Amino acid sequence: MAEIPPNKHEKYEILIAAAKRLRTPKVAVAHPCDQTSLEGAIDGARLGLIDPILVGPAARIAKAAAEAGLDIAGFEVVDTEHSHESASRAVALVREGKAEALMKGSLHTDELMGAVVKTDGGLRTSRRLSHCFVMDIPGHADPLIITDAAVNIFPTLADKVDILQNAIDLAHALGFPEARVAILSAVETVNPKIPSTIEAAALCKMADRGQITGALLEGPLALDNAISPEAAAIKHLSPPVAGRANILLVPDLEAGNMLAKSLSFLAGADAAGIVLGARVPIILTSRADSVLSRLASCAVAALIVESRRADANKAVV
Repeated sequence: MAEIPPNKHEKYEILIAAAKRLRTPKVAVAHPCDQTSLEGAIDGARLGLIDPILVGPAARIAKAAAEAGLDIAGFEVVDTEHSHESASRAVALVREGKAEALMKGSLHTDELMGAVVKTDGGLRTSRRLSHCFVMDIPGHADPLIITDAAVNIFPTLADKVDILQNAIDLAHALGFPEARVAILSAVETVNPKIPSTIEAAALCKMADRGQITGALLEGPLALDNAISPEAAAIKHLSPPVAGRANILLVPDLEAGNMLAKSLSFLAGADAAGIVLGARVPIILTSRADSVLSRLASCAVAALIVESRRADANKAVV
């Protein structure tokens, strides 16, 4: 059974503990044909975070498990011929109501997302798909959501409305007492020569008008003013968001990707990854992810599923 490493991250431990108390969601794991992807699914299952359905060529899955010394005897396997079929079949399991989340295996992300966004038979909603990193940063008091660092390359203002709402909904599903959004740029003043500052101002006004809900917004803010109370005070920026943000909306994918990886490789942070905006959460893990990051990604998906179950029950009542 997977063990949480001794160098524990308290914030992830809290998320994992919360997810373990929930009804375990069925998760379709697309093409888990190597040791890393199999271990991610099996570790999540053994901690009670997910109940995986292994979707891929049965012989290849069995061979990968045997070579890695992993026991998959208790797991459901849906046999497919190749990775494209694995992605399509995993999506079909969701549409058939047999799975409540997706998890990327050893196929390319584009293959899985291609099946998700198909017009006929995919999992799209009216909301744009976006990616969130849930970061556990040593020395930082709260989990930090960074979006979008993996899906939308140069998002428009309209795209950012959906990206932001996805992140806010995630914060609520994770039990954040308050969602505080910093819309990042290089400066904290609106400058017509820096488009991200104009968009930040527009997003804040859209929140004032109820077009974005569930969070406090502030922007533009430079990174230091967003997360450091001392830096915010020097610039005479006051809370509740400045210096205390727990959601960071980045200008574009390049900025977000560099920010998240800098925190991981320079500050020792772990990064759980999730794609939102589809009918179900999509767990995206990397070969470079730590055991704890993979487990946290499963926990995040489980908490999102539980939040959506609660919303569905309210709608019925």
